Amino acid sequence: QVQLVESGGGLVQAGGSLRLSCATSGRSFYTYIMGWFRQAPGKEREFVAAVMWGGSNTYYSDSVKGRFTISSGYTKNTVYLQMESLKPEDTAVYYCAARSSGNRPTSNDYDYNYWGQGTQVTVSS
Repeated sequence: QVQLVESGGGLVQAGGSLRLSCATSGRSFYTYIMGWFRQAPGKEREFVAAVMWGGSNTYYSDSVKGRFTISSGYTKNTVYLQMESLKPEDTAVYYCAARSSGNRPTSNDYDYNYWGQGTQVTVSS
């Protein structure tokens, strides 16, 4: 059974940092494109970042570029999202997603086949 399980969310003050993890299981994701999306209350889900597993080809939304870093690790089958200089507007449920096709990271959520359940990130001002 394919699973994506997010962890690492929590409450942090503005300017702080968090690292989200997405543990994968059920199949090999090493040829997949992995993404992070988020959804704030009353808003649509939006793209945050994406990466080709194990590669340096990354893609970020303008709102997080320079503050967030996406990476993938072969040894733990886990994708990470390192979040720095957090702002109250970063508050949302963060979702990990996997896309089985394609040769470059993309921002369209309909491109992604598998989704995790999400982890809450709350940034206080």
